[in-house]
Amino acid sequence: MKVGIMPLFGGDTSAPDYVARIGRGLEERGYHSVWAVDHILIPKVINSAYPYQEDGSFPVDPKLLGLEPFTLLAYIAAHTTKLRLGTGVVVLPQRNPALTAKQAADVDVLSGGRLDFGIGVGWLAEEFAAIGETFARRGARADDYIRMMKALWQQDESHYDGEFVTLPASYQYPKPVQKPHPPLYFGGESTATLRRVARFGHWFGVDVMPEQVPDKMAELKIHCEREERDIAEVKIALCPYANPCDRDTLRRYEDAGIDQVIMAAFVPGQAEMEAAIDDIAERLIVRG
Repeated sequence: MKVGIMPLFGGDTSAPDYVARIGRGLEERGYHSVWAVDHILIPKVINSAYPYQEDGSFPVDPKLLGLEPFTLLAYIAAHTTKLRLGTGVVVLPQRNPALTAKQAADVDVLSGGRLDFGIGVGWLAEEFAAIGETFARRGARADDYIRMMKALWQQDESHYDGEFVTLPASYQYPKPVQKPHPPLYFGGESTATLRRVARFGHWFGVDVMPEQVPDKMAELKIHCEREERDIAEVKIALCPYANPCDRDTLRRYEDAGIDQVIMAAFVPGQAEMEAAIDDIAERLIVRG
């Protein structure tokens, strides 16, 4: 079973030398991937309910949500050779799709084809408002943006005419190393997310435990059949989030058909992050 990690690079964990050392350390300890979270900003007043807390509160200190994901991953790429580099997940409807396509392609090129592009539609309405973006119909906008980005990645002379965005004949280079483009992972566990997985890529499930996987896989299979896609093509990475995870849990994930488990390490400070990285590696990673 592949094991990845999703740390927070903010505060003193965003120091350049430290980020480089952590990237190298993850590779040395046998981690398959590192995933970078995405928030452009966190408003002081939040009324939106955070989907992964029972009381809906946002549990992370905004000061820990530091480095922008593509910038962070490009830097880690320069200090590693094998570690997969994931966005966990980019809130796509908040971003310009042409710029996002360019950032993703450039990270894929600079890393030698190691980007896993995780995409979400967002939950924090106040963040959308603060940066002047519309929260309504964000899922439909994300789908439109994905189609435009695929045109930029795959076509020499790229063009696209969609509901929310139009691209006149244009050139964008370099193209991604991975063909036809970096793997697209869609974050969440809703029906809309699973439809998007079936239509465009792979699944990044959050707060999904092994006993919940069969029902989700059954639903995903239905959506794949509607898209005339073989579910065996879909890669699945799941994040237990705050739930406990040991080697028995990993075995049950693997038995359920999961390819990779991503462990959240939402801890403050350099010492705490290194302790979390060491603990997860000792408990879950079997070195061959």
